[in-house]
Amino acid sequence: MMLSRLARSVTVASLLAGLLGGIVASMSLPPFGFWPVGILGVAMLLLACEEHAISRRSLTGFAFGLGLFVPGLWWAQHFNWYGALVLMGIEALFFAAAGAAMTPGRGRTLSAIGALTLAELLRERWPLGGLPIGGLPLGQTNGPLLDIARLGGPVGIMMAIVVAAAGARILSTSLAARAGNGSDAARRAVHGLGLLGVVVVVGLTGFLSPSGGTPTRLVATAAVQGGGERGTSAQQVDPASVTDATLRATEAVPPGTALTVLPEDVVGLSTRFAGSPEQAALSTQARRISTTLLAGVTTPHGVSQFDNFVVAFDAEGQVTGRVLKVHRVPFGEYVPARGLFSRVADLSGVARDATVGTGHEVLTTAAGRLGILISFEVFFSDRSADVVHHGAELLVVPTNTTSYPSAQMPAQELAAAQIQAVERGRDLVQASPTGYSAFISNDGVVTSRTALSKQVALLGTVALRDGDTAYTRCGDLPLIIVAAACLLAGQVRARRKTQSSS
Repeated sequence: MMLSRLARSVTVASLLAGLLGGIVASMSLPPFGFWPVGILGVAMLLLACEEHAISRRSLTGFAFGLGLFVPGLWWAQHFNWYGALVLMGIEALFFAAAGAAMTPGRGRTLSAIGALTLAELLRERWPLGGLPIGGLPLGQTNGPLLDIARLGGPVGIMMAIVVAAAGARILSTSLAARAGNGSDAARRAVHGLGLLGVVVVVGLTGFLSPSGGTPTRLVATAAVQGGGERGTSAQQVDPASVTDATLRATEAVPPGTALTVLPEDVVGLSTRFAGSPEQAALSTQARRISTTLLAGVTTPHGVSQFDNFVVAFDAEGQVTGRVLKVHRVPFGEYVPARGLFSRVADLSGVARDATVGTGHEVLTTAAGRLGILISFEVFFSDRSADVVHHGAELLVVPTNTTSYPSAQMPAQELAAAQIQAVERGRDLVQASPTGYSAFISNDGVVTSRTALSKQVALLGTVALRDGDTAYTRCGDLPLIIVAAACLLAGQVRARRKTQSSS
């Protein structure tokens, strides 16, 4: 009876420690942005899982995931609170799986590095194409780990977080063991410092590694933000009023600006775009400014679908190209298994499914070769990899985060854009109807940014580049190999220790 009570109390303590670690780590995410606590929170998770059985590690990992994703994905409840709870629970399961894959004993550090890195890699890709929003890498954009994105993208940042957290955990346990066994404590301290040293070396390597090369050309650019009330859906706002507000803001763009970027779906039509008054109005602005003008447009596609695309005008006002969004937002732009979900939820807010683009989202213009990441696509490294591999010299993000009343989603999207700029070695321009519109340099620095809801034409200069980063050349495969090797080595060490003890 006493042993049973002790086991229950230990379980409760580890679950609470995991939950607290997740909450602490969530404070690294935008809009909070205190990057060190991301590492601290993961260190708390590792301590909470130490020497426990697989079921307890899994539950502790799940508790950590809830502590991280309930605050980190709080924006989702603005649409549907029970759907948001399901989403948070599903995302937390990845940390539950990582907890189960960790080992107690001698292999715990290596197995934790491998398990948590692979869990993040999988979470960014599955289910429904992945949901990187709310992930720990987004919390490192104002810290020293951001440069690691040049080497390994967001998953590389995640691995660095875990290695640093493991080093911190070992240092903390070495201090606790100091009174009992000085030599063992010293050995642990060296081990912990070694892991932290690895992170420092990798960070410096990322800082010194190729970052897209020297600029080939400087381009005067405007990001146009029409302004307006936040927390509104497309059903609550007249599309024509959004277009009119954006066109008024565009009037502030001075003639001679080489590139003018308007937001995603700033033109929402119930008919064809070609020959519409909206096309004529955009053409007029392109001619007035003598600019390459990009604008986001949505139009019907048949009876049950719609197209979400970005169209380019040249300085003569002629349409020179368009790209269709490839990576759609599940339950935002399409409903998977619509027949099933229509029985349990109101799907009127997503009455039509977006079509899926199949081309490379690169526009060749007088302002340069522009890689387009439409809104949600900015969270996915495979989208930026595709456009850079097909010659993009600048990343352009037309987006629309107006549906979210708080700054949380816009801030996380801006952080994702910073990571994209660093991992691809490209400057980036983002335009949103109500914010944030921004210019980001190839080293991830937000050089200028609008306030939320304000009507403004943000002016600046961006650089075109054609060089590669290490991550662009190699992708995620080296990280997958290293993480899998760590997980396997941790498992082998734990089994050898168990066999030698038996």
